[in-house]
Amino acid sequence: MTGRVVYGGKNVYGARLGILMLDVRTPRMPGDVGNARTWPFPVLYGVVPGATPNRVIEERGVDVLDAFLDTAARLVSEGADGIATTGGYLSIFQAKLAAHCKVPVAASSLMQIPLVEKLLPPGKRVGVITSNSDALDADHLIAAGAAPNTPVAGLQNGREFYRKFHFGKTELDAGLAEQDMLDAGQDLMSRHPEVGAVVYECHNFAPFAKALRDSIGVPVFSVYSFFTWFHAGLEPRDFGHPGSAPRDYRER
Repeated sequence: MTGRVVYGGKNVYGARLGILMLDVRTPRMPGDVGNARTWPFPVLYGVVPGATPNRVIEERGVDVLDAFLDTAARLVSEGADGIATTGGYLSIFQAKLAAHCKVPVAASSLMQIPLVEKLLPPGKRVGVITSNSDALDADHLIAAGAAPNTPVAGLQNGREFYRKFHFGKTELDAGLAEQDMLDAGQDLMSRHPEVGAVVYECHNFAPFAKALRDSIGVPVFSVYSFFTWFHAGLEPRDFGHPGSAPRDYRER
């Protein structure tokens, strides 16, 4: 039999997307980027040594860029055809990661902002909910292709989510964390009634997207929407190779 030759060159096959993990042991519910059950496809994970939330957010990734680059390169060598991260603030590393890895990179959920904004009616714009609005600045937004004056609301003054995830606690009251999201959403909409859609900065927020959508009544885009779209390009769905189908079934 001919035409059945297969080729190697990777350590792992069938997992197109490699995800760079922050160095933290907080709970990761289904929906969180760091829970493998979130994804309808297999992924490769790589923990970036020393990349704590504080160093990535408040310290803007100081002294950990090389660790991100090394871990990303390792995932590519192991088999990843695209690289993503677990932190929306990493938009400022997008260009350096893409140049270093030589594969497509989706560093931050914030990269959805320009596309989502184009979907909205005139006079409407995207708002962002982030873990710490004091730390999310114009550099992060501009690196993601967004306007520096994009409306933002943060959870840093909330009752649960920020103080648990940011400081690496190993337990979380999901009900209180959800209420933090709803409070931030209501705050954002009250201050910026022109917001017609929300993009979550934080890659841990996706489990709460449905509740927020129901609360504020506008679309909510998260890391889940972004990375599933990204993966659809890395591994397009197979619709049966219509070019080789019997003539009666070919599109006309």
